[in-house]
Amino acid sequence: MSKIRVLVGTAKGAFILSSDGKRESWEVNGPHFGGWEMYHLKGSPVDPNRIYASQTSDWFGQIIQRSDDGGQTWYQPGLPKDAPTTTPDGMPAGESNKFVYDTSDETGKPLTTHQWYDGTQHPWEFKRVWHFEPSLSDPDEVYAGVEDAALFKSSDGGVTWNELPALRDAQGSKWSPGAGGMCLHTILTNPTDPQRIYVAISAAGAFRTDDGGQSWKPINRGLKSQYIPDPEAEVGHCVHNLAFHPSRPDVLYMQKHWDVMRSDDAGDSWHEVSGNLPTDFGFPIEVHAHEPETIYVVPIKSDSEHYPPEGKLRVYRSKTGGNEWEPLTNGLPQENCYVNILRDAMAVDALDPCGVYFGTTGGEVYASADSGDHWIPIVEHLPKVLSIEVQTIP
Repeated sequence: MSKIRVLVGTAKGAFILSSDGKRESWEVNGPHFGGWEMYHLKGSPVDPNRIYASQTSDWFGQIIQRSDDGGQTWYQPGLPKDAPTTTPDGMPAGESNKFVYDTSDETGKPLTTHQWYDGTQHPWEFKRVWHFEPSLSDPDEVYAGVEDAALFKSSDGGVTWNELPALRDAQGSKWSPGAGGMCLHTILTNPTDPQRIYVAISAAGAFRTDDGGQSWKPINRGLKSQYIPDPEAEVGHCVHNLAFHPSRPDVLYMQKHWDVMRSDDAGDSWHEVSGNLPTDFGFPIEVHAHEPETIYVVPIKSDSEHYPPEGKLRVYRSKTGGNEWEPLTNGLPQENCYVNILRDAMAVDALDPCGVYFGTTGGEVYASADSGDHWIPIVEHLPKVLSIEVQTIP
């Protein structure tokens, strides 16, 4: 029987939740790196025991951690496996992985500035890793989306990282930070064409490469954002998340700052599918593992009130690819619930029936073993949940 491993990144450490294929009882392991912000953990599709983790602190900076045994032990790539990860006083021990922004393109053109809210130019700086996307074919190959917005790639398991700087040629000087910072938070790699990659940046929009990152194009036609000077600008939109089904990687779903959107042509054009949602503001969006037209969102009241409408925690599901939505409430609190679900805090497993998982800023992780019809809290009282990823292990 398959096993399920849920990787939980929180504001005060990482947790690993494990269950068998029945998904009825759960073992909670953690916290790993207690006290640290763990923005994202993700396992390799090729080797489930290879997990990458983003460990960060406003005081001590960014560290990449890696596990080769399913999260039982961790080390910093580039340091010996038996090297301590922290000093006795809790500070990081040693420096292992370096992210360095390229400062010019092949012509010598500077690529070191971006636009701030007031229109002035600011140099790029490296703050944290928001998202890892391991390769579908090589456990040593992994992408990292970082703040300030850039895409990096490692081909040696996280020891060294090289930027794909051509992304910033896609009008990077016009990108501005969203409320959470100017972060590249979503990376989707095409399972049928490894040269095609989608990314999303807040607040710049969605972008696509068809040549492995040598060139990029904005894919934001059809998006409308009322808070920017040109509501239909080519860049400048606050995209919260992107998702697709592996069998149909050219059909994209988007949760934007406002609006749930769909593209049927690999992002070349978008149309709204918010339909009968109570509000079309939210952060995560996910696609059912076996039903490409079944998608999930969690509506939040507004961009100033980051909690569920009416204090009722409801996941909404569409079985028609959008427009027609049903609330999923069985097992979820339906009064006095004022938590948020962040952009990377929702995931699905590959079992049948499909399991759906999400974490809240109140520290709960909810799971449904029947595609969202019924929910249970599999762990409560964790720190604020920043990210959820699920591994289905044969």
